[in-house]
Amino acid sequence: MSKDIIADLKRDEGRNVIDGKHMPYKCSAGKLTIGYGRNLDDNGISEEEAIELLREDTYSASTEVEKLYYLDSTTKGVNVVRHNVLVNMVFNLGITRYKKFKKHIAAVKAQDWEEAANQMMDSSWYKQVGPRAVRLVEEMRTGE
Repeated sequence: MSKDIIADLKRDEGRNVIDGKHMPYKCSAGKLTIGYGRNLDDNGISEEEAIELLREDTYSASTEVEKLYYLDSTTKGVNVVRHNVLVNMVFNLGITRYKKFKKHIAAVKAQDWEEAANQMMDSSWYKQVGPRAVRLVEEMRTGE
């Protein structure tokens, strides 16, 4: 494939970039599209692409958790299981919504795992995600 066709398609295809990020849009045919003309309605994404997006989003969520908890060194005692719970929540909620869990965050910083778990249960998120929340609460409470 020549570089010319890539340049041509980048020039010719529509795209929706906001704050440097490609955002979904409807193309002229009304199809949900992203990037440089990727028709999601008809083509979707491959398993490999889905895994790559999952890796990137997990890395971003983990970075947000580290910024929130570890830069001040108050939660160096968080084990891998609890760290993964925090990443899972940030992945699911996004960092902006997660930061609204103020009592939960304070409990994590205090390493009060029982209270951190209780605060997770005392949320609409807990009711919305079902078995995922039940599992994550137990992992937060026990560290296992």
